Amino acid sequence: MKFKHLILSPLLLMLGAVAVSADEATDKLSATGTHSSPSSEGASVSFKALQDGDLVPATFTVKFQVSGMGIAPAGSMIDNTGHHHLLIDATEMPDMNLPLPATDHIRHFGKGQTEAELTLREGEHTLQLLFADYMHTPHEPPVMSDKITITVSADAPPRNEDEE
Repeated sequence: MKFKHLILSPLLLMLGAVAVSADEATDKLSATGTHSSPSSEGASVSFKALQDGDLVPATFTVKFQVSGMGIAPAGSMIDNTGHHHLLIDATEMPDMNLPLPATDHIRHFGKGQTEAELTLREGEHTLQLLFADYMHTPHEPPVMSDKITITVSADAPPRNEDEE
């Protein structure tokens, strides 16, 4: 019985600490109507092995990388962390003070994924990464990649996803 208490006590303390912090975040959101976690100075996100102007097949793997911050799943309130969101053919930026909506143009990777298989119709497409916190809200200042344009073509050679 004592063994169970040794395991449960630290766990309950951790959960209590998270609940207090989550309450503080909820209070900030309620009081201001906005919420954002600070980003680390110099933090950046980028695509790995995918560049502006690339020709890709209809189905391909896109890999994400982050520098200066860590990756944590949505719902995990840990300082200096977040998860990726992929903007596909977005014509305007989402509101950076609100949680990002899940749409055809904004894909969420809230489990902390660092890559995804995409299938896009033939033609030109734009891609951009946007890092967001545990509530899917972009950090302050926002951590996002440059927007790149790729062309999907049936004539595209197979991609070696490990190329840099």
